[in-house]
Amino acid sequence: MSGPALEVEGLDVMVGGTGMRVVKNLSFSIARGGALALVGESGSGKTMAARSILRLLPPGLRASSEAVRFEGRDIANAADAEMRRLRGAQIGMVFQEPMVSLNPSMSIGGQMGEGLRLHKSLSAGEIRDMSLAMLERVRIPDPGGCLAAYPHEFSGGMRQRIMLASVMLMRPALLIADEPTTALDTLVSREVLDLMMELTEENGTAVLLISHDLGMVARYMQDLLVMKDGEAVEKGSAAEVLRAPSHGYTQRLVDALPRRSHGGERGVPAKPIIEVEGLRVAYPGRRRLLRSLPAKEVLHGVDLRVGEGETLALVGGSGSGKTTLGRALVGLTRPLDGLMRFRGEPLDWRAPQPGMRKDIQFIFQDPYSSLDPRQNVGSIIAEPLKRDRASTRRGRRERTAEILELVGLPADFMPRLPHQLSGGQRQRVAIARALVREPKFLVADEPVSALDMTVQAQILKLIRELQARFGFACLFVSHDLGAVEQVADRVAVMKEGRIVEEGTRDDIFDRPQQEYTRALLDAAMLIDRRFGDRTAAQ
Repeated sequence: MSGPALEVEGLDVMVGGTGMRVVKNLSFSIARGGALALVGESGSGKTMAARSILRLLPPGLRASSEAVRFEGRDIANAADAEMRRLRGAQIGMVFQEPMVSLNPSMSIGGQMGEGLRLHKSLSAGEIRDMSLAMLERVRIPDPGGCLAAYPHEFSGGMRQRIMLASVMLMRPALLIADEPTTALDTLVSREVLDLMMELTEENGTAVLLISHDLGMVARYMQDLLVMKDGEAVEKGSAAEVLRAPSHGYTQRLVDALPRRSHGGERGVPAKPIIEVEGLRVAYPGRRRLLRSLPAKEVLHGVDLRVGEGETLALVGGSGSGKTTLGRALVGLTRPLDGLMRFRGEPLDWRAPQPGMRKDIQFIFQDPYSSLDPRQNVGSIIAEPLKRDRASTRRGRRERTAEILELVGLPADFMPRLPHQLSGGQRQRVAIARALVREPKFLVADEPVSALDMTVQAQILKLIRELQARFGFACLFVSHDLGAVEQVADRVAVMKEGRIVEEGTRDDIFDRPQQEYTRALLDAAMLIDRRFGDRTAAQ
């Protein structure tokens, strides 16, 4: 057949009967076997546009269009029965969070075979053989055991591979992938995307990718369409648009890409603020019926030092021990063995540490779950000040307003509750809470992982500015090497509970010594690797 795999003309998505449009007059097409990315910030309408194609919009939203043609057939007004025949069989979708989209009460084999049972005339044995072959194709260890297992028994990366295998088992003509690697670390993201593109190329499947990650788009996509406030503002070849964006909004997105800052990098500072020697941490084994499983050691004799005023980035894949080390430093996880010192003094969180608690603070990965939903912004930020017996209510309010201003929020945010804030605003509140008592050492655990590109750039800039103002040292825990490149003085690389390489930022990024470090860098999908030079993705 000739012609595009998908053509969308004049698509609108409206909120109920209000007339408000979240997608406005959107048109695009994807060639057979082609790959198009819809990109833009959160709330730009990307996901709503993609879901409207399959009629999977949330309640309260409705779509209308001049035409939605799939392989030449206009399906804009297709009957529900026809859409059920198309979904899964000819148009597949990989959702953002596989734990939500996989049924926790069904085995993997039951879920993989569901589409084949609905759309194909195959025996149970044929369905099993096809499922096993596809699981082998996506490199799942022990495919037979996987078929009998349940989603909760797998990591995020494995669940996303299983989801991809389930979708591609039907050999769809079109695959819609909605932020398919958001919750995955750098190495696993690269593996999942490589698999996705291999499978779609083998089957001649067209791809519609929804993403805010321009590095991913540059590496994998042929074309892109940039959305802002529900409208298409720029489209064309991915390489050309990212090299020379013409619309102001696209330019802002590209300018928010990670770009290494000039200078400022230091070697190991002469005076450490935090020192760790031989740190070991183990998590107790789970109890099963009448027996307990053995404890699992996650840190194996870690040595580390962070100097006064510096930013040391701690990088590695999921499960490498990064967060555990950060939590141990602030007393949220108890070490099994080893020595910690703060400003030369022993640091043992088993005993009360009132002075050190003031000077050592933590920014959590997810500000929504770490902020009390019942407290307003003012109370959340002022709470650490209550530990100071000399403080007054008026003084706490003035200090809260002052720190809010420093993180870029007006004082009238104080009465608001966390759910009334955007993700970036919540992260600013979390930063304000951590800095309100002017600590000397800060652990920032994946502080921008849940934010889109432009908001990430704002938060990273804010952290640098506040560090210059207050002079605190920072352990910056992240799997996002783009963020690390912007803020780090030095970098320590963790693998399986051990630090395998450590050096200045430029040494690690430009002259990595370990194969694991080189694999992390290769998987990072960084576009900007030097001082402001925009280069094609590797």
